[in-house]
Formats: sequence, structure tokens, C-alpha cells
Amino acid sequence: MTEGTGQSGRGVIWVLSGSPGAGKSSVSRSLLARFPFGLHLPIDDLRELVVSGLAHPALDHPPEAARQFALARTAAAQTARLYAQEGFAVAIDDVLWPADLTFMARHWAGLDVRPVRLFTTLEVAHERNRTRTNKTYDTSVLVPLIDGLYPQMPPEIYREAGWAVVDSSTLTLEATVDALLRLDWPA
Repeated sequence: MTEGTGQSGRGVIWVLSGSPGAGKSSVSRSLLARFPFGLHLPIDDLRELVVSGLAHPALDHPPEAARQFALARTAAAQTARLYAQEGFAVAIDDVLWPADLTFMARHWAGLDVRPVRLFTTLEVAHERNRTRTNKTYDTSVLVPLIDGLYPQMPPEIYREAGWAVVDSSTLTLEATVDALLRLDWPA
């Protein structure tokens, strides 16, 4: 068995959730760099492929934004399945709740899926958002979203749903990846 593949020789599907600024994209890329084959599927990037009519996320969940998120998540789930079946480690990152994983997991029967809630303090999320360079827009627009999502995403609801929770508030990027790779997963 090679690193990055499960018992069947298929790849692992990592699902990383957290508020904006939690480090999902950075952790995903660094995590996948540890595997011989890795594919990163950020839901935001899939959504931004929409040329006209893109609906932006908001705390009141406008119906068109919800529809576009569901489409992007379905596309990511199906793509993850294709790549994982060919031995790729895959990381999907998005602001997800446990029920969102259930929606996506219908595409992953028999695959090794590892859901992780990346947690940070609110202050760390704001600092990371303020200093990030991976977005093409002014990230200050995410400040109200971070503030609104933070109390809605307590780590306990993820643990209860079987997710691993990793607090990366004081960890470096590499230490966060190390923590993910040390997690125990059911065989």
C-alpha cells in the first residue's frame, strides 16, 4: 500500500471544512504535496468558473447561491470519486456542515473519506483572512461572513457527526498537515 492510498489501493478523499481564514486551501495544498498523486478541489474555485450569473455566498443563503453551491459540491464529489478510484489523494475544501458531507458522500461508496473540521480562534481566522494572498478580491468582504459563521460552526457538532477536529490556531502549516496525517481513521 502506498502512502495516500487506502486498503483497496484507491486514493483517500480528504474533506476540509472551516470558516474563511481557517487555512483550508493552504492545508489542502500542503497535505496533497505529501502524496505521490494529489488533486485539490476548492469549491470556491469551481464556483468561480461560472462566467455569468455567479451568486456570492451570504449569511441568509439566497436560493441561487445555495443552488450554485450544491452544483459545485456535486461536481467536486464526482470528480473526487474519479480521481480517488485511480489512486489520487483528493482534498475538497469548503465551508461545510456535517449534513453537506452526507449530501456529497452518496458519490463515495466504498472509498476512504476523511472529514476534518479545521478550527481556529476567531482572532486567528481574521488575521489569516487579512494577510491572505490567494484571493483575487478584497478579503475584507469576508469579515462579516467570518463573524457570522464562527458561532454557527462549533467543533462539537462536527465531532458528534464523526469528523476529526484539528485546532490549528497555534500550529504552523506543516504542523497542521502532520496533525492530519497522524489522525486515526476507521479501516
